[in-house]
Amino acid sequence: MSGAPAVVRAACPLDCPDACSLDVTVEAGRVTKIEGSRDRNELTAGFICSKVRTLPRHLRAPERLLHPLVRAGRKGEGAFERISWDDALDRIAARLIEIRDRFGGEAILPYAYGGSNGLLSDGTTDALLFRRLGASRLARTVCAAPTGRAATGLYGKMEGVALPDYVHAKLIVVWGCNPSATGIHLVPIVRAARDAGARLVVVDPRRIPLAAQADLHLAPRPGSDAPLALAAIRELYARGAADLDFLARHATGVEALRQRAEPWTLARAAAEADVPVADLERFVDLYAESSPAVIRCGWGVERNRNGGSAVAAILSLPAVAGKFGVRGGGYTMSNSGAWRFAAEPLWGPEPTTRTINMNRLGEALERAEPPVRALFVYNSNALATTPNQTSVRRGLEREDLFTVVFDQVATDTARYADVVLPATHFLEHRELSRGYGAFVLHVSEPAAAPPGEARPNYEVFAELAMRCGVARACEIPAEREAVARVLDATGRGEALRAELAERGYGLPAAGARPVQFVDVFPHTADRKIHLVPPELDREAPGGLHAYRADPATGRFPLALVSPATSRTVSSTFGHLRRGPVPLEMHPDDAAARGLADGERVRIWNELGEVICDLKLSSAMRPGVVELPKGLWSHNTVNGATANALAPDSLTDLGGGACFNDARVEVERAAALAPDAASLAHG
Repeated sequence: MSGAPAVVRAACPLDCPDACSLDVTVEAGRVTKIEGSRDRNELTAGFICSKVRTLPRHLRAPERLLHPLVRAGRKGEGAFERISWDDALDRIAARLIEIRDRFGGEAILPYAYGGSNGLLSDGTTDALLFRRLGASRLARTVCAAPTGRAATGLYGKMEGVALPDYVHAKLIVVWGCNPSATGIHLVPIVRAARDAGARLVVVDPRRIPLAAQADLHLAPRPGSDAPLALAAIRELYARGAADLDFLARHATGVEALRQRAEPWTLARAAAEADVPVADLERFVDLYAESSPAVIRCGWGVERNRNGGSAVAAILSLPAVAGKFGVRGGGYTMSNSGAWRFAAEPLWGPEPTTRTINMNRLGEALERAEPPVRALFVYNSNALATTPNQTSVRRGLEREDLFTVVFDQVATDTARYADVVLPATHFLEHRELSRGYGAFVLHVSEPAAAPPGEARPNYEVFAELAMRCGVARACEIPAEREAVARVLDATGRGEALRAELAERGYGLPAAGARPVQFVDVFPHTADRKIHLVPPELDREAPGGLHAYRADPATGRFPLALVSPATSRTVSSTFGHLRRGPVPLEMHPDDAAARGLADGERVRIWNELGEVICDLKLSSAMRPGVVELPKGLWSHNTVNGATANALAPDSLTDLGGGACFNDARVEVERAAALAPDAASLAHG
């Protein structure tokens, strides 16, 4: 192989809205540099996030798995021996068949989420294997479940405002979203809009980087976004600023929403959210008087008991205020619905086996009936990402649980596996990906050879399906045919293939920059906005917009949040963050507890504890502390992360995770009783 460098086109399928197009420099078969492309996804604009820019470190990290492994010690010790692929696949197939035959297919649980958002690596041959085994179904609800339910119920997942069109807005509202950490390409667009005279409102409990540039920063108590949005709706009606004509023509549930907003005066909502009432009033002033006005609603809003109703209320604002119909006006949530993929294009309908919510993995492993006897973890670091971490760890420690981990690196979860399989990275296999912020679809060929014996998901699950006897080779399409079938499932396969061949990317039917209520309309059956959808009203406890109070108590008064950062959006790349990570706390909260910057502290509640150092930060609002998302055991003193303190309670819609409902206390670690360190490990 020639050592001369070559630049290969690729695309990023990771869990981020931007779906960047990449230029990958490869020398002697190794990736040496990754840059953003300028000639495909316009949103990429020639730059990429630091996480992907440093991918060469990940590809060659010492934690990279190179060979199949089998456990050689007790679970959790991380002792393994190398075996061949044939041996590994035969062991796995034999155990899965044995468990199915003895205990039924539902004793098998696949556990996967967004470690690869590629459309070839997830939901293809893996779905074939587990469906035909009759395995338990996994409700993939750790993220985007409440937002998805709300966006589907209200608008049928209508396409949102294209992010480049934010330059046309006169008001930009960034609500529960930190583009500086994830989806970074919105940041220069917001700056350009500001330079052109747009005003900026940020709604976030923390002073994120964009808040420093904002005309207004509302910092609500976590979980109180719904009252703010409902109070704004009530005030729009009270001022005569509601667009009654638009609502009459394009919406249902108008009066029901108005009635549910009525109790939320500005004063009551401001008190519940603990924000100045004058600031909330100013927000309504700015929103009522500005056009175009756009809301970027993020996923931080959903991570609490009221998450679905909060998103529904926020997405109702542009309808009530009549902000649609102009370029740069409306809202953006997820744009994944723009592709309108037909359900299950490759592997048929969902089976009727039991469903297990992934947020309650610990409960499932400890107490499910019938018991889970085989766990297959892929595209996920379950121990690092699932609520009630202590319970998950106890479940993984079961000697009678057969666990397979299929990953690129030796994760925290892999330490508890019986068999570990090495996976390829997205630059090392063929992949199909589409943006859920950017309106773009990519097909990428491998840019580099996999290290060691790493294999792609598509190949491994196909081989397991055949070894388990649930599929024949003739039933499994080659990768290129599978890509073609997924493209055809959009109903625009030929057009997409032509676009991909001509310019290297494809666009949805609505194009790259649709205008809401001009080019696109709700994908509901009647093409109207359903402001209080009956199905959501039945699902939410007490009905849609029924507010559940803050779970803080006198014993645990602090709200713990675990947001994404510029280094970890999920636990992906967490192995590269090698040093200790501190808890961030407002100086006033620290002073009230006699704590100083840099001290070792104990963060605890009835679920567990985390031992780490303390960092004082005026960017935090009083009453809120932060330990970032995506940490691994090596980032804290006792190996527990924020998820050891997160409850496995569920959101009002979609069965989502309530990470931001963690309520804790913080004290000096030196004050610990001798046996307290055992709390986090049960």
